[in-house]
Amino acid sequence: MKLRNPHSRFDLNIKRTDRVLEVGGGHNPHPRANVVVDKYVDDNTHRSGDIKVFKNQTFLNADGEHLPFADKEFDYVICNHVLEHVEDPVAFLNEQFRVAKRGYIETPSLLGEHLFPKKSHKWVLLEVNEKVVLVDKERISFPTHFDFGDLYLEYLPKASIGYKILERTHPNLHTMRLEWEGGFDFIVNPEDKDILRYFEEPWTREMVLRYFPQRSMGQELAEATRAFTDICKSIIRSRVLRKA
Repeated sequence: MKLRNPHSRFDLNIKRTDRVLEVGGGHNPHPRANVVVDKYVDDNTHRSGDIKVFKNQTFLNADGEHLPFADKEFDYVICNHVLEHVEDPVAFLNEQFRVAKRGYIETPSLLGEHLFPKKSHKWVLLEVNEKVVLVDKERISFPTHFDFGDLYLEYLPKASIGYKILERTHPNLHTMRLEWEGGFDFIVNPEDKDILRYFEEPWTREMVLRYFPQRSMGQELAEATRAFTDICKSIIRSRVLRKA
C-alpha cells in the first residue's frame, strides 16, 4: 500500500539496520543503498553520466525486470528516475514488490515531462486517486519539441532558493514521489476517461485542487520553514558526498 509522498529521496523511512537495494543507481546512487544494480554498464543513454558506486556499496549488472535476488531479500528498495524508461513496467514493479518489503519510487510527473521531455522516457506518469498511472507517450502523441531542462533542471535548482523552496513545498509538482509497503496500486494505459483527461485535456481548477489541495497560510508557512531547513541540510550533505 502507499504510505506517503516524501518531500525528497532523502526523506525516507529507512531504519539503520535495513538492508537496502537501489535499482538503477546510475551516476547518482543513493548513499544509503547497500547494493546497487544497473542494466546498462557502458551506455549512458538513459542517464547523465558514468556509473558511480560509493565505497560502502556492492554493484551488480542486472535487469530491473528480472532481479537476481530472493523474495524479500531486502528491507527497502529505492528506484529513482528509472520507471519511466522501462519496456515492461508491470514486470519491473512486480520485481520491486517481490524482492523488498518496502520501497520508494520517483519519476518525472506529467508536468515535469512537459517541461523537460526526454526521448529515452517511454512513459509519462501521474498519481491519480491514490493510484500511479502510466501512459505510453506515443499513445497520446506527447509533444517533445520544447525542452526547458536547462532552466528547470540546471539553472534554477542551483541559483534560486525560491525555486528550491517551491520544489520542497510542492514535491509532486515536477516529480512523482511515493513510499510504499508491500506494493502500491498502479494502472498502465488506462481506458477510464476521467483518468485520461489529466493527460489529454487542459486542467480545470477542480483538477488542480484535487491534485494540489489548498492549504492554509499557517500550513504554507510551516512547509516553507521545513523546506528551508531541508535545503540547509542538503547543502551540508552534498559537501560530505563530494568527499566520499
